[in-house]
Amino acid sequence: MNYCETKTEERLEYSQLLDEFILGCKTSRKIGMEYERIPLVKATRQVAPYGGEYGVCELLREAAKVDNWDYILDDINIIGLKKLHDTITLEPGCQIELSLEPQEFIKDLKKRVEEIDAVLNPIMDKFGLQLINKGVSPTTTYKNIKLLPKRRYALMANYLWGILSDVMMRETAGIQIGIDFASEEDAMRKFRIANLIMPFATAMYANSKYRGGVDTGYKSFRALAWLNTDNERCGFATKFQDGMCFKDYVNILLNTPMIFINRQGHTVNLNGRLTFKQFMEKGYEGFKADIEDWNLHANLYFPEVRLRNFIEIRNHDCVGNGLEYSIPAFYKGIMYTGSAMDEVEHLLCKYSFNEINELRYNAARYALSAKIRKTPILSICKELAEISYYSLKTRCEDEEGFLQPLLEMLKKGKCPADFS
Repeated sequence: MNYCETKTEERLEYSQLLDEFILGCKTSRKIGMEYERIPLVKATRQVAPYGGEYGVCELLREAAKVDNWDYILDDINIIGLKKLHDTITLEPGCQIELSLEPQEFIKDLKKRVEEIDAVLNPIMDKFGLQLINKGVSPTTTYKNIKLLPKRRYALMANYLWGILSDVMMRETAGIQIGIDFASEEDAMRKFRIANLIMPFATAMYANSKYRGGVDTGYKSFRALAWLNTDNERCGFATKFQDGMCFKDYVNILLNTPMIFINRQGHTVNLNGRLTFKQFMEKGYEGFKADIEDWNLHANLYFPEVRLRNFIEIRNHDCVGNGLEYSIPAFYKGIMYTGSAMDEVEHLLCKYSFNEINELRYNAARYALSAKIRKTPILSICKELAEISYYSLKTRCEDEEGFLQPLLEMLKKGKCPADFS
């Protein structure tokens, strides 16, 4: 179906694409957190359905009434809730994600999670549901998880290729962290450091050993699922080389195939027929590119470290028991202290892109027993955590304590999957 343009747009310029990142430069040093969890039916241990009297849709409806949230709708379907700068949204397999307003202090993120959980938990008890902190549904596979009735998810499911793309969409849950940057140089340095850290962090927080009731042989099956999903838009965004700038990232996005655009409340399926660069130059069936199309396209690009108007770090399995707050603490300690970034660069910059890339696969399987240059990475992970710990301690904000669960686990040579 063709939806005609209702407004005349000037040609989208390359400078406007760059501006979306340049305008992200800010003096604040806040931490954002997106916290996905899997809802299970207590009686069956299966993933909770969207519909039905005790489904996830009704859970959101009840929560909105109790705590005065506004609905987020897709057509007539409730797909989330919003209040001020916080949202509760649903991922394709009904995973429940809390997206929290960025905060200066980790304790404020923790307080907000606890406030939202205080609303959700009584309703979940009433419905016979519970939220679990695992990177993959341990009991239900995607074949028994219906796709959420959200139009973009159907298009994404049909487009994304890779043998585990359905697993990624419907079974996985993770924790994502947002980091501010002050300048283009600062952004690119943090982007590079986050990419270097990425497979080590995957190992530290590996927590998806079981899937469909079976031991997969992987400590992070979630990481494996991402490794086997559409490598045109997942994995590494670049080779995070020295001298990289915003233009490099923009050019990668320009040459990535498009999935869809929105017009007049409808989705127009592009299904990879053209890149954004081609769309800018030639349009598509009468549609012209605008800045909203660019922002949507950038949001449908899924590298494990993503550049937005902040640095988004996306590669952690969902964890609990206090470990969830060690993730923002870990990155705050490193990314907001120059000396800590210096130490991490000194520790990791000796490894090549190919070595870091290979480690992604080994970390998914072996976690802390994975090796780089024939050496187990446990000692490197301990050193990274200690760099962050002492950096936080020097800030005198009493936040180093959030890293204690991680440090104690690493001291035992364990990751969360080793305790499941």
